[in-house]
Amino acid sequence: MQTVINFLRQNIELIYIVILMIFLGIEIIGRVPSVLHTPLMSGANAIHGVVIIGAIIVMGKAESGNYMALILGFLAVVLGTLNVVGGFVVTDRMLEMFRKKKTKV
Repeated sequence: MQTVINFLRQNIELIYIVILMIFLGIEIIGRVPSVLHTPLMSGANAIHGVVIIGAIIVMGKAESGNYMALILGFLAVVLGTLNVVGGFVVTDRMLEMFRKKKTKV
């Protein structure tokens, strides 16, 4: 418990920045019109592609005994991949709306 308190004391500025980034992100996304959410999702796909590559690099550089880095890297790869695939599914559904319907004869 003491190590957690020491970590919080040493990194309090970073914790404040992360909390402010969360609130800023909520405000920015909350003000985006509904029409722009799908293109925003496509942009997030590109960002999460970078996250996946970074997580793979972190896992590759981690020491074999550093299980925390390996677990967090694996979790980042899995969650980033899920977000990329989900974004592509949403984008494909959006593009499907603009295709002409085939008429049955």
